[in-house]
Amino acid sequence: MDNVETIYINDFGVAFYWRKEYEVLTGRVQIVFKETGFYLSKNEIRKFSEMIGDACSKQDCGSCCARGRCHRFLLKTPLPEIDLAVSSGELTKIQDLIEGTLFHLELNDYLNTVGRN
Repeated sequence: MDNVETIYINDFGVAFYWRKEYEVLTGRVQIVFKETGFYLSKNEIRKFSEMIGDACSKQDCGSCCARGRCHRFLLKTPLPEIDLAVSSGELTKIQDLIEGTLFHLELNDYLNTVGRN
C-alpha cells in the first residue's frame, strides 16, 4: 500500500503511519489487529503497553482445562470506552505488536535526534 509507512508487523497485526500525498503523518500510529483498529499517540501506545503488562501478570492458565484457548482476559485499552476480550495467545501476540512498535518508534526518535552527528 502506497498510502502507509509500516512501523512494525507480526503475524497478528500491523502498526503504521498514514501518508497524505507525500507527507508521512507521524502524530499518531494506526495499529490494526483482530479486526480492530486503533489510532493512537505514542503516549497512548506506552499506556497500552503497561495495560498489557498488567493483564499478562494476572493470567494463570496452569490449572485451567482450556489452557489459553478461551477468551477469558479482558484487556483494557487506552480508550476507557473500549475493552477487548482476548485469549492468552492473542494477548501475547498483541504484546509483541505493541512492544515492537514502541521499540521502532523510540529507535527512530533516537536515530533522528541524539544519534545524528
